[in-house]
Amino acid sequence: MIGFEPIFLVKYHLMSLKKYLIFMSFLTLFCWLAWLVVLFYLNPFEAGFIGYLCFYISIFFALIGTFSLLGFFIRVWFSKEPVIFRHLGVSFRQSLWFSMLLVAALILQGTNFLRWWNVLLLIIFMTFLEFFFLSKKQSHY
Repeated sequence: MIGFEPIFLVKYHLMSLKKYLIFMSFLTLFCWLAWLVVLFYLNPFEAGFIGYLCFYISIFFALIGTFSLLGFFIRVWFSKEPVIFRHLGVSFRQSLWFSMLLVAALILQGTNFLRWWNVLLLIIFMTFLEFFFLSKKQSHY
């Protein structure tokens, strides 16, 4: 699946748009709760690598879900397109890039390697990835 797009769930009628949004909202809430559990109940000095891994994975998925839902609803709000489920793929893909950027910045900050040029290189890389996926010929649904 080019573009990491969850649109196949709706495209092939495996679930309706409403069910997808409810499912995605539930999973996002679950990921935020998992992140809060990791944040408040795991001691990073005792948990070691597994604790850090749980922290970064839980916040990564929570951010993907949050940004994906926000991006979808903002696109629907400002779009004049009658078929609104077409926005799912773009919002999911862009939420993936933005979440990767934020988690990478958190990891760099945690290791004291966060510098402005590191973030700039990450932004340039993510921008090129997005332009690559935007340049691909999209099939009509």
